[in-house]
Amino acid sequence: MGSPAVIFEERLRVPVEAHDLARFRSWAFSPDFPESGRIDFLGGDVEVDMSPEDLQTHGTLKAELAAVLYDAISRADRGQVFIDSSRVSSREGDLSVEPDVVVVLWESLEAGRVRYQPAASGKEGRFREIEGAPDLIVEIVSDASVGKDTRRLPARYAAAGVPELWLVDARGDEILFAVHMLEAGFYRRVAADAEGRVASRVVGRRLRLSRERTRLGTWRYHLETTA
Repeated sequence: MGSPAVIFEERLRVPVEAHDLARFRSWAFSPDFPESGRIDFLGGDVEVDMSPEDLQTHGTLKAELAAVLYDAISRADRGQVFIDSSRVSSREGDLSVEPDVVVVLWESLEAGRVRYQPAASGKEGRFREIEGAPDLIVEIVSDASVGKDTRRLPARYAAAGVPELWLVDARGDEILFAVHMLEAGFYRRVAADAEGRVASRVVGRRLRLSRERTRLGTWRYHLETTA
């Protein structure tokens, strides 16, 4: 007989001890951890989302955001950009999560504000986790994650010291593209200018997100950057 666990939809077995951050992190990198779905630790709670991403309001949107960030950060040799299944853990924030997009600048790694945790193999240059406070995190709201994305995650990211948080919601008639800056331990939403652009300190540009229908009726997103 195995140790006690919470069974979710007969597919996922969450060990009882996983409600502790250190033990959750150990489980997250064990052979027993599921290969699909998003499983986050937030202040003692294990939040599970096994639903697939919506192709038009999540998948293609994330691709556009990541592509622009890659050009602005990675191609400019300012740092690195991560998407999907890239785990971020923070003792200060009491969290271990897999955001939609993560940006880490070289200066933060050099200052020790962020660390890459080595993979279990111990091989040089192999890492499994981002520990600390990444410079920018992007969360795209889905039907199953409204409360987590808009309330629980921002509070934890603020406690962890993440300087910039983007919340994006493309499920409605209008796109919500909200850039938040960390000030005195809390996030302040950056006000848009008269043309609908918002400033990002990490990107160093003003941004505006729009979309249009393709000839097949699907969505094409465009994240415009200007000085």
